[in-house]
Amino acid sequence: MGFFTALTSRYSRQCETKENHVDEQLRTHYYKAKAEQALNVIEELYSDKKRFTIKSVSRDRGEIFVESNSSPKLSIVATCISVKPFEIAVDFTVSTDNLSLTGIYSQLRQQVTRAYDTLNQSFTYTGSGKNA
Repeated sequence: MGFFTALTSRYSRQCETKENHVDEQLRTHYYKAKAEQALNVIEELYSDKKRFTIKSVSRDRGEIFVESNSSPKLSIVATCISVKPFEIAVDFTVSTDNLSLTGIYSQLRQQVTRAYDTLNQSFTYTGSGKNA
């Protein structure tokens, strides 16, 4: 990653995972599980009512929308998609309206990596960015 890219991403107010992300930790993660099971684990992860509010759960679409109650105010969307029987792909989008002189991206990225760590403990991780 070049200097200019690193500098501009530091001040980005959105962190999104995708298949071919430059940062390997932010690539789509795949697990041996059913989408329903993953949604339940993600719901449990964000069930702390002091820290988070679950705004919406769409089991048909495999999405959960969460907002943080503490600073910085974050909006988190987790998406679980079945790609094969008993295999799912999980992506996250974390964003904020807050600004920081030191940059907010590292906090957004940390939120995604923590969520993936929780999923790694709950399910068999089968890889990331498989279709990149």
